Amino acid sequence: MPSTTEIVAALGLADALVARTHECDHPPQVAHAVPVTRDLLPPGLSPAEIDEAVARSVRDVHTIYALDAALLEAARPDVVLTQTTCAVCAVDRASLDACSMGEARVVSYDPATLPEILGGIGEVARALGVPGEGDRVVGELRGRLDAVASRARRRERPRVAAVEWPDPVYAPGHWLPDLVEASGGRSVFGAAGARSVRSTVADLCASRPDVVVLAFCGYGLATTEAMAGDLARRQDWAPVSDLGVPVVCVDGSAHFSRPGPRVVDGVEHLAGLLDAID
Repeated sequence: MPSTTEIVAALGLADALVARTHECDHPPQVAHAVPVTRDLLPPGLSPAEIDEAVARSVRDVHTIYALDAALLEAARPDVVLTQTTCAVCAVDRASLDACSMGEARVVSYDPATLPEILGGIGEVARALGVPGEGDRVVGELRGRLDAVASRARRRERPRVAAVEWPDPVYAPGHWLPDLVEASGGRSVFGAAGARSVRSTVADLCASRPDVVVLAFCGYGLATTEAMAGDLARRQDWAPVSDLGVPVVCVDGSAHFSRPGPRVVDGVEHLAGLLDAID
């Protein structure tokens, strides 16, 4: 997963990485590792088309990614980091268990909240034999979160509705509401630790947000900003525009979708946006 690849790099083990997914694009030091996955979805789909394709995947092939088992086996890993949270949106443990990888240890990383992300980084560090590095990384991340919390206490906590997907609207789950809270906002759309759920523009407006944050899963800032412009011109999005509250865009792919160290970057960035609005 991109998140565990980033954790491996943060622990100082980028050179030991022998395989990665095709989406593992950060930091640059991981580029040498062999990509062992590929997309099954055709390029250029709209968010609505992707949502429908994912729904079909759940009914049919149960995933939108393909794993090249032969490439993974040829990499001869000692440890494979995987997940069981979602069999559709990432390669899951069941796919790996079907591979022949000798004595490789398969470790599942499945955080659902911000505290579990921090705890999971420590668990990955222990699995890779560098517990001290795990303590260092987690300690630094906690220190940055404490600094944000200290600054946020100086202002009101705005009601924040984070949107995880634009069409159809999805209310966020897992760690995203935690990131909103950690940034000094009050998360009013979605539930921490739960799954993200298909929602409606009416539900979004009913949450009475002071700020709407567009944190689209898998999309970078520039694409999200372009999508926001398209949404603002749509009639079905008019009730959001009519709220008269700021609608801000963030880099969902880098800082909100991946449960790795960079979620703290996301907290810091969102805190800055909320400070500016306040």
